[in-house]
Amino acid sequence: MSTFQTALSGLQAASTDLQVMGNNIANANTVGFKSSNAQFADTYAAAIAGTSPQYGQVGIGTSVATVAQQFSQGNIESTSNPLDVAINGSGFFQFNYNGATVYGRNGQFQLDQNGYIVDAAGGQLIGTPAVSGVLTGGSGPLQITTTTLAPKATTSGTLGLNLNASVTPIPSGTAFSTSDPTSYNYSTTSTVYDSLGTSHLLTTYYALPSGSATASGQAWNVYYSVDGTTAAGGITSGGPSTIQFTPTGAISGTATLTASGLTWADGASPSNITLNFAGSTNYNATSVVNSLTTDGSSVGQLSNLSIDPSGVVFGRYTNGQSAKLGLITLTNFKAPQGLQRLGNNYFVPTYASGQPLTGQPGGGGLGVLQSSAVEQSNVDLSSQLVNLIVAQQAYQANAQTIKTQNQVVQTLLSL
Repeated sequence: MSTFQTALSGLQAASTDLQVMGNNIANANTVGFKSSNAQFADTYAAAIAGTSPQYGQVGIGTSVATVAQQFSQGNIESTSNPLDVAINGSGFFQFNYNGATVYGRNGQFQLDQNGYIVDAAGGQLIGTPAVSGVLTGGSGPLQITTTTLAPKATTSGTLGLNLNASVTPIPSGTAFSTSDPTSYNYSTTSTVYDSLGTSHLLTTYYALPSGSATASGQAWNVYYSVDGTTAAGGITSGGPSTIQFTPTGAISGTATLTASGLTWADGASPSNITLNFAGSTNYNATSVVNSLTTDGSSVGQLSNLSIDPSGVVFGRYTNGQSAKLGLITLTNFKAPQGLQRLGNNYFVPTYASGQPLTGQPGGGGLGVLQSSAVEQSNVDLSSQLVNLIVAQQAYQANAQTIKTQNQVVQTLLSL
């Protein structure tokens, strides 16, 4: 009768193999799914102590040693959702799912009604939150709450320009006036902001005084005017500062202009704005602004989110600014095959997997992140279908063994 048991063990093993492959095929389109394969071991009866088999060991069948999980990389596919994230390499996302900490590779994320980054099952993505654009260094669910970025008053800027060395100097005795174009050679306007986010125009005027061009280079006077202030006519003006150039047309030393004591008509905090002319030149070419950067901004509304390969979540705002809103961390295990599946693309650690090791993407053997993309299932349908045929044949062969043994028994009973 042992033949029946041997064949039955083969049927059970083949059935498990079919179930595993069926589950793989069913999840061929499940994002982040990792396939499994059944691994078998032969089975022998324990020998009686002190005896040795006369004819050698025959064996009593097979058994499923383990259902091994395969954590090979799945194909990465681009999507149109900026919150979709694919892991390229090792690691798992960490989630808070109904108060329990779970792990997974499915990076299809969205925002819930409270601003938390969640997956389709409602698991909250865990990472390093940010406060006022600065990462806290702690760990917790990532929540997007900074939907409005406060304005920032302009305090400094860098203005790189070329001032034409061949212009006609301003005649001696000519008083500067913002309304008299003959009192300066060139002007340019930039936008600055007060503490309430109101924009103002800061205009700078450049005049080459008669007799200022010497063997040491040209020396230009710089004036300014700012609108929207409490001064007469709503415009504050001042100057001059001096930009000294070398005979080769480069800045000699440092050159700055400070518009100080600006009081705004809208009640914003008083401002001082300092412009640095580093990088400016004095060549025989048309006067032109080559670069301009300032540190102020108006109020901004969150327009979109982006995630860089190191896991930093950036908010992009309508005022052209960006801010750090959090950091997605990844977790790995010494033996990922020891993780236990929970469903919903989740895993939990076990004694066999080892303790979770969490870090920033790209470091410590962890993979990098690719935004607007998802990792497809690593199931190879072609090989699964071929293996399915092999498993079916194994099932039929074991069934045939039972049928043949039954015929032998019937022959014996008929003697």
